[in-house]
Amino acid sequence: MAGKKKQPRMSAKDLRKPRKKKVSPIVKDKIEYVDYKDVNLLRAFISDRAKIRGQRVSGNNRQQQREVAKAIKVAREMALIPYAQRVVTQRKGDRRRGRSDRDDARYEDRDDARYEDMTDDAQLEMQEHEYSEPSETDDVAAVDDAMEEVTTE
Repeated sequence: MAGKKKQPRMSAKDLRKPRKKKVSPIVKDKIEYVDYKDVNLLRAFISDRAKIRGQRVSGNNRQQQREVAKAIKVAREMALIPYAQRVVTQRKGDRRRGRSDRDDARYEDRDDARYEDMTDDAQLEMQEHEYSEPSETDDVAAVDDAMEEVTTE
């Protein structure tokens, strides 16, 4: 049995399901010429940050990819498509002031703990009292107090 050879193992790459080739929108729509004025078609080949997508992602062959890239560049020059788009993301916390979202959550928990022992009516009354809008007399009184402080200084 020493003369029997083992068959080579199949690699993980061979065991994978074969990928279906991506079909280009140019082929799907049977477009003969990629025009720089056809912005809707060109947007299919641009990412959300206005970068030109690669062949592998878009499904174009080399010739189609070259035509698309040229058309996009001309459309950018003519200001039909932006060179870059700004994507705004929400960051956690305010880095300028050194505060994070956790600090805000801590204060909210403290406020909620204050209401736990109260009845529903008492909680509503307290919330209305905290968030009531100042009346005109309060505004006038505040202005008068500020004026007195300025004149005494």
